Amino acid sequence: MAPVATNLPAESGAAGDWKIDQPGFAQRLRAGEGAAFELLVREQTPRLMAVIGRLLGQDSDTSDALQDTFMRIFQNIEQFAGEARLSTWIHRIAVNSALMKLRKQSRRDEVSIDQLLPAFDGHGKLRYEHLSPWKSPETVTDLVLRREMKQQVRRQIDRLPENYRTVLILRDIEELDTEETARLLEIQPGAVKTRLHRARLALRALLEPLLQGDEP
Repeated sequence: MAPVATNLPAESGAAGDWKIDQPGFAQRLRAGEGAAFELLVREQTPRLMAVIGRLLGQDSDTSDALQDTFMRIFQNIEQFAGEARLSTWIHRIAVNSALMKLRKQSRRDEVSIDQLLPAFDGHGKLRYEHLSPWKSPETVTDLVLRREMKQQVRRQIDRLPENYRTVLILRDIEELDTEETARLLEIQPGAVKTRLHRARLALRALLEPLLQGDEP
Protein backbone atom coordinates (compact mmCIF):
# COMPACT_ATOMS: atom_id res chain seq x y z
CA MET A 1 0.00 0.00 0.00
CA ALA A 2 1.36 3.39 -0.92
CA PRO A 3 1.50 6.01 1.87
CA VAL A 4 -1.71 7.73 2.82
CA ALA A 5 0.64 10.61 2.44
CA THR A 6 -0.76 13.05 4.75
CA ASN A 7 1.93 15.02 2.93
CA LEU A 8 3.19 17.03 5.83
CA PRO A 9 6.73 17.30 4.50
CA ALA A 10 9.62 15.96 6.52
CA GLU A 11 11.45 19.06 5.34
CA SER A 12 14.45 17.05 4.21
CA GLY A 13 15.11 19.84 1.75
CA ALA A 14 15.07 22.58 4.38
CA ALA A 15 16.90 25.75 3.46
CA GLY A 16 19.83 25.07 5.78
CA ASP A 17 20.49 21.53 4.54
CA TRP A 18 22.62 22.57 1.59
CA LYS A 19 25.00 24.38 3.94
CA ILE A 20 25.53 21.57 6.40
CA ASP A 21 25.66 18.99 3.60
CA GLN A 22 28.56 20.73 1.88
CA PRO A 23 31.78 18.70 1.73
CA GLY A 24 33.92 19.46 4.73
CA PHE A 25 31.20 20.74 7.04
CA ALA A 26 31.20 17.57 9.16
CA GLN A 27 34.96 17.89 9.48
CA ARG A 28 34.51 21.44 10.77
CA LEU A 29 32.18 20.07 13.44
CA ARG A 30 34.67 17.34 14.35
CA ALA A 31 37.35 19.99 14.71
CA GLY A 32 35.17 21.83 17.23
CA GLU A 33 34.75 24.93 15.10
CA GLY A 34 32.40 27.25 16.96
CA ALA A 35 31.09 28.98 13.85
CA ALA A 36 30.10 25.61 12.36
CA PHE A 37 28.17 24.61 15.48
CA GLU A 38 26.48 28.01 15.54
CA LEU A 39 25.40 27.63 11.91
CA LEU A 40 24.15 24.11 12.57
CA VAL A 41 21.97 25.21 15.49
CA ARG A 42 20.65 28.29 13.71
CA GLU A 43 19.82 26.57 10.44
CA GLN A 44 18.51 23.26 11.77
CA THR A 45 16.47 24.31 14.80
CA PRO A 46 13.20 25.05 12.90
CA ARG A 47 13.40 21.79 10.98
CA LEU A 48 14.21 19.67 14.02
CA MET A 49 11.51 21.37 16.09
CA ALA A 50 9.02 20.37 13.41
CA VAL A 51 10.23 16.75 13.38
CA ILE A 52 10.09 16.47 17.18
CA GLY A 53 6.76 18.28 17.40
CA ARG A 54 5.14 15.87 14.97
CA LEU A 55 6.19 12.89 17.06
CA LEU A 56 5.42 14.34 20.48
CA GLY A 57 2.22 16.11 19.46
CA GLN A 58 1.32 19.62 18.46
CA ASP A 59 0.85 20.86 22.03
CA SER A 60 3.99 19.28 23.47
CA ASP A 61 7.06 20.97 24.88
CA THR A 62 9.78 20.05 22.41
CA SER A 63 12.63 21.99 23.98
CA ASP A 64 14.08 19.11 26.03
CA ALA A 65 14.12 16.74 23.06
CA LEU A 66 15.66 19.44 20.88
CA GLN A 67 18.40 20.04 23.46
CA ASP A 68 19.03 16.29 23.65
CA THR A 69 19.28 16.18 19.86
CA PHE A 70 21.98 18.81 19.64
CA MET A 71 23.84 17.27 22.57
CA ARG A 72 23.90 13.90 20.81
CA ILE A 73 25.03 15.51 17.57
CA PHE A 74 27.94 17.19 19.33
CA GLN A 75 28.85 14.07 21.30
CA ASN A 76 28.62 11.66 18.36
CA ILE A 77 29.85 13.67 15.39
CA GLU A 78 33.00 11.53 15.31
CA GLN A 79 30.77 8.55 14.49
CA PHE A 80 29.35 10.21 11.40
CA ALA A 81 30.84 8.15 8.57
CA GLY A 82 29.54 10.18 5.65
CA GLU A 83 27.57 7.26 4.18
CA ALA A 84 24.43 9.43 4.24
CA ARG A 85 23.97 13.18 4.13
CA LEU A 86 24.74 14.95 7.39
CA SER A 87 21.20 16.39 7.42
CA THR A 88 19.80 12.84 7.16
CA TRP A 89 21.99 11.64 10.03
CA ILE A 90 20.83 14.60 12.15
CA HIS A 91 17.20 13.90 11.28
CA ARG A 92 17.53 10.35 12.60
CA ILE A 93 19.03 11.64 15.86
CA ALA A 94 16.05 14.00 16.29
CA VAL A 95 13.63 11.14 15.68
CA ASN A 96 15.43 9.02 18.28
CA SER A 97 15.41 11.85 20.82
CA ALA A 98 11.68 12.36 20.37
CA LEU A 99 10.94 8.65 20.68
CA MET A 100 13.00 8.39 23.86
CA LYS A 101 11.07 11.29 25.38
CA LEU A 102 7.80 9.73 24.22
CA ARG A 103 8.62 6.49 26.03
CA LYS A 104 9.16 8.39 29.28
CA GLN A 105 5.87 10.23 29.10
CA SER A 106 2.76 8.93 30.80
CA ARG A 107 0.40 7.44 28.29
CA ARG A 108 -2.53 9.62 27.36
CA ASP A 109 -6.10 8.48 27.88
CA GLU A 110 -6.67 7.05 24.45
CA VAL A 111 -9.55 5.55 22.58
CA SER A 112 -9.13 2.21 20.86
CA ILE A 113 -8.09 2.32 17.22
CA ASP A 114 -11.19 0.24 16.51
CA GLN A 115 -13.36 3.20 17.55
CA LEU A 116 -11.71 5.35 14.90
CA LEU A 117 -11.76 2.95 11.98
CA PRO A 118 -14.37 3.56 9.26
CA ALA A 119 -17.64 1.70 9.73
CA PHE A 120 -19.04 -0.81 7.27
CA ASP A 121 -22.48 -0.39 5.74
CA GLY A 122 -25.12 -3.08 5.37
CA HIS A 123 -23.50 -4.30 2.17
CA GLY A 124 -20.11 -4.83 3.75
CA LYS A 125 -18.52 -1.76 2.16
CA LEU A 126 -16.47 0.80 4.02
CA ARG A 127 -18.58 3.83 4.84
CA TYR A 128 -16.44 6.35 3.00
CA GLU A 129 -16.57 4.45 -0.29
CA HIS A 130 -20.07 5.73 -1.05
CA LEU A 131 -19.93 9.08 0.76
CA SER A 132 -17.09 10.62 -1.24
CA PRO A 133 -15.23 10.10 -4.51
CA TRP A 134 -12.19 8.64 -2.72
CA LYS A 135 -11.57 5.07 -3.82
CA SER A 136 -8.91 4.14 -1.27
CA PRO A 137 -7.07 5.59 1.74
CA GLU A 138 -4.11 6.53 -0.47
CA THR A 139 -6.08 9.15 -2.39
CA VAL A 140 -6.19 11.38 0.66
CA THR A 141 -2.97 13.03 -0.57
CA ASP A 142 -4.43 15.01 -3.45
CA LEU A 143 -7.46 16.15 -1.50
CA VAL A 144 -5.41 17.26 1.48
CA LEU A 145 -3.16 19.34 -0.73
CA ARG A 146 -5.95 20.76 -2.87
CA ARG A 147 -8.09 21.79 0.08
CA GLU A 148 -5.18 23.15 2.10
CA MET A 149 -6.01 20.97 5.10
CA LYS A 150 -2.58 20.49 6.60
CA GLN A 151 -3.45 21.92 10.02
CA GLN A 152 -6.65 19.87 10.19
CA VAL A 153 -4.71 16.76 9.22
CA ARG A 154 -2.20 17.39 11.99
CA ARG A 155 -5.01 17.69 14.52
CA GLN A 156 -6.57 14.44 13.37
CA ILE A 157 -3.23 12.63 13.48
CA ASP A 158 -2.90 13.71 17.11
CA ARG A 159 -6.20 11.93 17.83
CA LEU A 160 -4.78 8.54 16.84
CA PRO A 161 -3.64 6.19 19.62
CA GLU A 162 0.06 6.72 20.26
CA ASN A 163 1.28 3.37 18.84
CA TYR A 164 -0.52 3.99 15.58
CA ARG A 165 0.21 7.71 15.38
CA THR A 166 3.94 7.12 15.78
CA VAL A 167 4.07 4.51 13.03
CA LEU A 168 2.08 6.73 10.68
CA ILE A 169 4.40 9.69 11.29
CA LEU A 170 7.60 7.68 10.92
CA ARG A 171 6.50 5.95 7.71
CA ASP A 172 4.35 8.50 5.88
CA ILE A 173 5.75 11.82 7.07
CA GLU A 174 9.34 11.22 8.14
CA GLU A 175 9.63 8.69 5.29
CA LEU A 176 11.49 5.98 7.18
CA ASP A 177 11.28 2.50 5.71
CA THR A 178 9.54 -0.42 7.41
CA GLU A 179 12.72 -2.01 8.74
CA GLU A 180 14.07 1.18 10.28
CA THR A 181 10.69 2.01 11.81
CA ALA A 182 10.54 -1.46 13.34
CA ARG A 183 14.04 -1.08 14.75
CA LEU A 184 13.33 2.32 16.30
CA LEU A 185 10.06 1.17 17.86
CA GLU A 186 11.45 -2.24 18.86
CA ILE A 187 8.65 -4.13 17.14
CA GLN A 188 8.46 -6.57 14.23
CA PRO A 189 8.20 -5.27 10.63
CA GLY A 190 4.87 -7.09 10.31
CA ALA A 191 3.51 -5.08 13.26
CA VAL A 192 4.65 -1.87 11.56
CA LYS A 193 2.72 -2.78 8.42
CA THR A 194 -0.42 -3.72 10.36
CA ARG A 195 -0.41 -0.57 12.50
CA LEU A 196 0.30 1.60 9.48
CA HIS A 197 -2.63 0.18 7.53
CA ARG A 198 -5.03 0.65 10.44
CA ALA A 199 -3.69 4.14 11.19
CA ARG A 200 -4.25 5.18 7.56
CA LEU A 201 -7.80 3.87 7.63
CA ALA A 202 -8.55 5.60 10.93
CA LEU A 203 -7.09 8.89 9.71
CA ARG A 204 -9.16 8.56 6.54
CA ALA A 205 -12.30 8.14 8.65
CA LEU A 206 -11.42 11.12 10.86
CA LEU A 207 -10.90 13.30 7.79
CA GLU A 208 -14.18 12.30 6.16
CA PRO A 209 -16.38 14.82 8.07
CA LEU A 210 -13.94 17.61 7.26
CA LEU A 211 -14.07 16.83 3.57
CA GLN A 212 -17.85 16.64 3.72
CA GLY A 213 -17.93 20.09 5.33
CA ASP A 214 -18.68 18.96 8.89
CA GLU A 215 -16.45 19.13 11.93
CA PRO A 216 -15.87 15.75 13.64
